[in-house]
Amino acid sequence: MTKGTLEDAITKALIQWEKDFMGRGPTEAKTDIIRDMVVVSLKGVLSTAEEHLAKDNDGMALVKKLRQLLVEQGRQELEDIIFRITSAKVVSLHTDISTKTGERIFIFRMNRFVD
Repeated sequence: MTKGTLEDAITKALIQWEKDFMGRGPTEAKTDIIRDMVVVSLKGVLSTAEEHLAKDNDGMALVKKLRQLLVEQGRQELEDIIFRITSAKVVSLHTDISTKTGERIFIFRMNRFVD
């Protein structure tokens, strides 16, 4: 597989994971493979209820905490998805979500370069 083909496959798989696990998918998604990292940007991931909650500081913290807990519960599935596509193991996973823009970033650090 070419780098572009891998990136496209990861993007499609993460969109599907968001739909299946979180209940809705992003409005935009993009994946970049950089050396031993897979960086996935998902836009438009917040539900309408989460957008309303995120209008104040307590709500923002609640949305971030809930999304973090959900990712931790789905972490093994995420790692399995990335392994199936890249044949590289995930060493670490970093993620954050912006309650202002509705964008989520995943960074998967791999055990080797992905090419």
